[in-house]
Amino acid sequence: MKDAVNSDAGVGSEPVADAGAGGGPSDVLPRLALETPESTEFGQGWVSGLISAVTGLAALGTVLCFHFPGATVAEIRSYYPVELIRALIHLFLFVSFVLGSVSICLRRNKTLGLIGIGSTIVATLLGGSAVEISGDIQETFLGLDWVILDLILYSAVYIPLERLFALHPGQPAFRKEWTTDVTYFFLNGLLIQVIGLLTIKPAMLFFDWARLDAIVTTVSGLPLPIQVLLCVLLADLTQYWIHRAYHQIPALWRFHAIHHSAEVMDWMAGARLHFVDAVSTRCLTYIPLFLAGFSEAAIASYLVIVIIQATFIHANVRWEFRLIQKWIATPCFHHWHHAAESQAIDRNFAVHTPIWDRLFGTCYLPGRWPYSYGLCGERDVPSGWIGQFLYPLFRRSRKSPARADSN
Repeated sequence: MKDAVNSDAGVGSEPVADAGAGGGPSDVLPRLALETPESTEFGQGWVSGLISAVTGLAALGTVLCFHFPGATVAEIRSYYPVELIRALIHLFLFVSFVLGSVSICLRRNKTLGLIGIGSTIVATLLGGSAVEISGDIQETFLGLDWVILDLILYSAVYIPLERLFALHPGQPAFRKEWTTDVTYFFLNGLLIQVIGLLTIKPAMLFFDWARLDAIVTTVSGLPLPIQVLLCVLLADLTQYWIHRAYHQIPALWRFHAIHHSAEVMDWMAGARLHFVDAVSTRCLTYIPLFLAGFSEAAIASYLVIVIIQATFIHANVRWEFRLIQKWIATPCFHHWHHAAESQAIDRNFAVHTPIWDRLFGTCYLPGRWPYSYGLCGERDVPSGWIGQFLYPLFRRSRKSPARADSN
């Protein structure tokens, strides 16, 4: 059995209490030695710099959407309130410039403030809130607007959430390899239409013959809430076995190891997915949903649920949800899936409900949080996005030492 604290896992953690002792989460949480060079407390320029960077980048991205409307998602393009968006651009540019200036004055590290002010200047030069819609509206299979919406929404929700209710309070927002996960975040959002096309079209094209009218009629006729519940359960059961296969088959594990290479857990870590892993999992998960005949509204509702829950279960929050953790996947449940401890290897595969893990013998919830995260024994996964993209294609197919230790 490996030590509970893996010093090679990259988080520098140590236990503060015996795992077998009782008490609440604070009794067993690891104390992380992850102090940032400068304070991130209010009044030190970090908060103002972060808001400046987010609003500046959001304004710049939105201005680019006006210049390149063909790079936006066609299905939602017609619903945008253009005048309200112009007003928000104006507000974001003002906030970004003012708070960026404040951050530069207060903080020794000027990066965040300069990002915000730099984005503001470029967005203004490109037209600012008065920018006109230009360029051809054509299908480019890009989702530039989706990236901007994600940036605003996730930043507004998770940045304060992970500061106020952090599982690891000493964990910096800009932790090790954060640029890699930001790259995944932007690319996954930018290619949202490509991923959707590669996910849905193959199922509709190759499996239409397998649909049974009786089943489709029955399922599609159910009330929407019942359809959504069944859709989530069926998708989670399918994804459980896909996910388990990615852990058990060495050729697939090469791709999935990228996701597990994250040594720090937060909302951004959930975005680290190899393109092959993401597309194949979503495609195979969609096939039974298509065959069952769920309505478009039910599938759309499921997609919203999976986006929200898949991000939340990676978050750096200390809530345990003890009353519901046997039935609904929580951050503690999924953190154990990423734990760098031998007992947790190949455990907790479900995304939505631990029912499937409990049924098939892979559930692991020992009553505490993990001490460290990442890959046990597998040290050759590179840190950059390009290296991680190429890694599964050229790495020799073999069983990882960590997985060999678990047998």
